[in-house]
Amino acid sequence: MSAPAPRPGFRCLGIDFGEKRLGLSFGDDLGIATPLPALRRDSGSAWLESLETLCARRRITDLVVGYPINMDDSLGFKAREVDAFIRELETRLGLHVHRVDERLTSYAARGGAGKPRDPKERASGVIDSRAACLILQDFLDTRLGDSAPQPGAPGS
Repeated sequence: MSAPAPRPGFRCLGIDFGEKRLGLSFGDDLGIATPLPALRRDSGSAWLESLETLCARRRITDLVVGYPINMDDSLGFKAREVDAFIRELETRLGLHVHRVDERLTSYAARGGAGKPRDPKERASGVIDSRAACLILQDFLDTRLGDSAPQPGAPGS
């Protein structure tokens, strides 16, 4: 799943794939992922058109999609769904897609097992976009390493 490092000036859209919603986040070569409002996946292609518009408006160069790998490192049914989703994105948007292991990102986005689920928060897509943010931040940290500007460092 390793992909070439993004080039300077890249702009990424992080995506947490879900049947009802896509959690979204944005990041660039500054190395900081920020959440965006989640996108509802209604029937039809309106959601894909909205995603296409968002990518154009934000001048996205790369997509970073959470890839569901099982805890035993196997790929299950969800991974096949995400593969089909990625093929659709590549065909429609023509952007490079990076797959990032998303194990436990939804768990972490909810705040762990000790925090009860809030149905309103879940329905709002906030948790989905937090998960997309964690996925994208992992990608940025891995790809940029020490090259990302550090707050308070000379030249930042």
